[in-house]
Amino acid sequence: MIRERITLTQFIIEDQRSAKGATGDFSVLLSDIVTACKTISHLVSRGGLGADAADPAIYLERAASDSMIKSTIWTGRLAGMSSKSVDGMTPIPAKYPRGKYLLAFDPLNGSGNLDINFMSGTIFSILRAPVGRRKVTSRDFLQPGNEMVAAGFVLYGASTRLVLTTGNGVNVFMLDSEIGEFILTHPKVVIPDNAATFAINASNERFWEPPVRRYVKECLAGKTGPRARDFGMRWVSSLIAEAYRVLVRGGVFLYPVDDKTRETSGRLGLLHEANPIAFIMEQAGGGAITGRRRVLDIEPADLQQRTPLIFGSRSEVDLIHGYHQEYVEGRDSNNYDLPLFGNRSLFRNE
Repeated sequence: MIRERITLTQFIIEDQRSAKGATGDFSVLLSDIVTACKTISHLVSRGGLGADAADPAIYLERAASDSMIKSTIWTGRLAGMSSKSVDGMTPIPAKYPRGKYLLAFDPLNGSGNLDINFMSGTIFSILRAPVGRRKVTSRDFLQPGNEMVAAGFVLYGASTRLVLTTGNGVNVFMLDSEIGEFILTHPKVVIPDNAATFAINASNERFWEPPVRRYVKECLAGKTGPRARDFGMRWVSSLIAEAYRVLVRGGVFLYPVDDKTRETSGRLGLLHEANPIAFIMEQAGGGAITGRRRVLDIEPADLQQRTPLIFGSRSEVDLIHGYHQEYVEGRDSNNYDLPLFGNRSLFRNE
């Protein structure tokens, strides 16, 4: 018996048929984005070969942004777009039709890892454009994440994988290079809720707030601590790689606000990075918070606004949120100001 292979094209068409009043514009826009990501995948796989640039990473990031713009700007489905690598918004030239959607994207997330041949990817989200107004401004992009129509990211690694949600669950597709099509491999992904893995940059431990110290300390205590089970710690310094691992294996990722990032309100871009990832996590049954609040409820004030981001299995995210609430309300009187390696290694002398 031959197993049916569902292509992304088929998936998009069937999704369109099930949507009441669908015109096909949204489906075409998704196809345009996918075309751009196939081009970016090819560029990344070549590692900048043939590029007349001193820094291949910078070249590839610009080429990725250009690929997305060129693939979507002329088709009449967009009213404007915003790239993380381009200041301000990119308007649609007057010679092209104006569409009813806005596109925000990070063209090559993790480009700083390309010199070590590590994973990178593209993150995108689709918003509705204002109705009945010809000119779109940057302010129109400043919608809370819960207004997104769709979000996704493409991971360029040993294989090219697309994670996509249109607000009805999360599906994962793998690019079959022989036919040039994405194939559905993981339908209706649900984040495992019993995983015992957390990801955080331990080198910033001295800058963390008490709720984060508390959570990490309890995880490290393992079976003898209050969590009564052993945890593993991961950190690969790639947002999309961490997001994909959490989707498939569960666990939690923490990029919290700390003393290093307090003035900028966090490290990650709200519009181009945090909101799409948060939408995907919630659609897969997980959670995404800043620590103190739900990411998708934030009203953006600027295209380049930064935010903390904690996401993953719902139970772990809820626990971390509860620790932050206790801390803010003054109900957490415990001392968690202990070095990460204080009791169990040679990193500290007693």
